[in-house]
Amino acid sequence: MVAGLAKTADDLYESVKRRESSARTYASSFETVFESGTGIRMRDRSGREFIDCLACAGALPLGHNHPEIREALLHFIDSGHVQQVLDLTTPAKCEFLDELFGLLPDKWAARAKVQFCSPSGSDAVEAAMKLTRIATGRQPIIAFHGAYHGMTGGALAAMGNLAPKAGLPGAAGGIHFAPYPYRYRCPFGTDGRDTDQLSIHYLRNLLCDPESGIPRPAAVIVEVVQGEGGCIPVSDDWLRQVRQLTRELEIPLVIDEVQTGFARTGTMFAFQRARIVPDVLILSKAVGGGFPLSVVVYDEALDLWSRGMHAGTFRGNQIAMVAGKVTMQILRRDRLAEHAAEMGELLMTGLRRIASDHPELGDVRGRGLMVGVEVVEPSPGARRGRHDGVLSAAIKRAAFENGLIVETGGRRGSVLRLLPPLIVTRSDVGEILDRLEAAVVRAKRQ
Repeated sequence: MVAGLAKTADDLYESVKRRESSARTYASSFETVFESGTGIRMRDRSGREFIDCLACAGALPLGHNHPEIREALLHFIDSGHVQQVLDLTTPAKCEFLDELFGLLPDKWAARAKVQFCSPSGSDAVEAAMKLTRIATGRQPIIAFHGAYHGMTGGALAAMGNLAPKAGLPGAAGGIHFAPYPYRYRCPFGTDGRDTDQLSIHYLRNLLCDPESGIPRPAAVIVEVVQGEGGCIPVSDDWLRQVRQLTRELEIPLVIDEVQTGFARTGTMFAFQRARIVPDVLILSKAVGGGFPLSVVVYDEALDLWSRGMHAGTFRGNQIAMVAGKVTMQILRRDRLAEHAAEMGELLMTGLRRIASDHPELGDVRGRGLMVGVEVVEPSPGARRGRHDGVLSAAIKRAAFENGLIVETGGRRGSVLRLLPPLIVTRSDVGEILDRLEAAVVRAKRQ
């Protein structure tokens, strides 16, 4: 008998809990032992089924155990090909790059370079920061309020949330923050209609005013839809103006698409909706088809670092490249960007219907299948209720008890976040809405 199989689910959960650090995250919220998964659904050890609207924080665009990915991986493993080779050249790597560059805008792909990084989005962020600092000879970087770029040193410095940086000397790391265009809670105190223009004016003044106190930065780094920050999308016009401003001032624009990339937001890459091209693009999560991989794609004009300036043992995970190649092929073949846009609209329409009966659901927003619901304390006469992280956490717990996995994020953890696999169907969306609505009702009663 394999060790551990005779243990109950509770025994296994408690065994792991005793051994894991207090920094663990998802396992402390979803207290069960997951054993199998197919598509958008998982089952735990006791046989309970869950609809997975977290999808490994967006890293599973095709859901669990997609048959074409499984077949490709089994064939690759049986073939005798090398599986881990630092950054050596292999057929799997060439085929992966062909697919990736085939998804980029043509003119940019013709002059793009790629850096394979250690297999986390955080390391790709570190590489992008290093790249732009070397290329420009400048140090400061502009990030935005509410940003999340990872948990390693430089990436953590660019995070808006102060809590993870508490007690870490030097975590500021040469990063300066500008207001993100968060229309529902405009950082400039207006009703949100002029948030974009106020944000752009602030950024322009920050970069151009010789008395701003901030030297010309090495880069501006931005998420087109803030994920951990509360599922907040920017407008196309705002992103175009940021691109125009950074180009005018010769500041590299870095777009972090670790979570938004690969059809999640209704276009293959979120920046494409605004018809702009960044100087640097950060990719992870879905790029490896659910396996660990991260890359930085950038304009060749920035390729001024020297051999070995960014390295790591696990840059050459061939299994992730095979899974990533097949994932990209399926995303394109099955038009899953368009499908994500359609299903996202269906999901948000349903959520707004639920919100009309529950004033605690203050704002429904998102893009494609990256959707957020901000939970508030309704306040008569107030334009916006206060963040209600207690109720959002209660809704998440009730949803889990109903067989639905959602996550929370945003200010004070008040935003319910839904990132289902892109293969979700109309029927699935209906079931998600039913389970979430029941969770809202249950949480409010408790």
